Amino acid sequence: MASPAPTATNSPTGGRRTGASIGDVARLAGVSSQTVSRVSNGATNVLPETRRRVLDAMERLGYAPNHAARALRTGSFAAIGVVVHRLARTGESSTVDAIVDAARREGYTVNLVDVASPSPDDVTAALQRLSNQSVDGLIIVRAETATPTSLSLPARTPVVVADSRFVGHHPAVGADQVAGAAAAVQHLLDLGHRTVHLLAGPPESGPAQLRAQAWRTTLAQAGRVVPEPVQGDWSAESGYAAGRALAADDDVTAVFSANDEMATGLLHALHEAGRRVPQDVSVVGFDDIPLASHLWPPLTTVRQDFTRVGEELVRLLLEQIRSRATFVDRTVVVPAPLIVRASTAPPT
Repeated sequence: MASPAPTATNSPTGGRRTGASIGDVARLAGVSSQTVSRVSNGATNVLPETRRRVLDAMERLGYAPNHAARALRTGSFAAIGVVVHRLARTGESSTVDAIVDAARREGYTVNLVDVASPSPDDVTAALQRLSNQSVDGLIIVRAETATPTSLSLPARTPVVVADSRFVGHHPAVGADQVAGAAAAVQHLLDLGHRTVHLLAGPPESGPAQLRAQAWRTTLAQAGRVVPEPVQGDWSAESGYAAGRALAADDDVTAVFSANDEMATGLLHALHEAGRRVPQDVSVVGFDDIPLASHLWPPLTTVRQDFTRVGEELVRLLLEQIRSRATFVDRTVVVPAPLIVRASTAPPT
């Protein structure tokens, strides 16, 4: 027979408290204390019926997990902090989704801060704020303008960064931006295009800089003319505006767009101008967002595996947390393959 529910009593401050413990919840639910702990931490490796019994027992007993006490006992809050700039963007939101899923599977919760700007001061302030919110470690999704010297990190807090510029300073995870962009440009050259124009991402963006550098290097190594880049800001609107200028130049036969959303606007502008894709202009994007394969024509693009990036960020962070070690030189480079579809063809 299950033990009776403990009686709530008055606390010294005049409030109500319950004497229920994790053991009381376990006995009432007919499970182990470890199962109660997994449910309270949000772990997914618990059967739905078992989870319901544990949650019902918690509610009946008025039990609330004391995470601060558990942290004193185990040395862990089972929580990580995530700093991101412009969460609404496809890459950032996809990466954060993967981080949340991977953390949940490990029994960790996620505290998220979406910073207003990517400046080092704003990112540093967000990191300090999160470090005061009972987290065991921090993930930075795209440090953008911050550098290893300009970013001030909380002392003794494990950190991992989704930015290859931090290699050698902090554990870093990222897609192979350079190889992916080089493959995109080389694909267009191999089709017979004399050169490749660039629809560039914002100059303050680390990934945009790496893709532009790979574009420029690939053309130079092939002995081709390097055109002046056309600037965008990652949005489809900026791709459309840039596309109108590119469409007006008959010498433009191939364009590498630094992301798929700008490529979408570019396709729109080329269509309005009567420039056929790929017969008149070939277009390659970057990211392989879900929309890319449903555009017309379906977009040739470089695939970023945002899910794997998020999972690797969590893995590297938890490895530091659990080993109580601080890594410096751990790096994971996720391949970024070229996905060839119908938006590219030899020039006519």
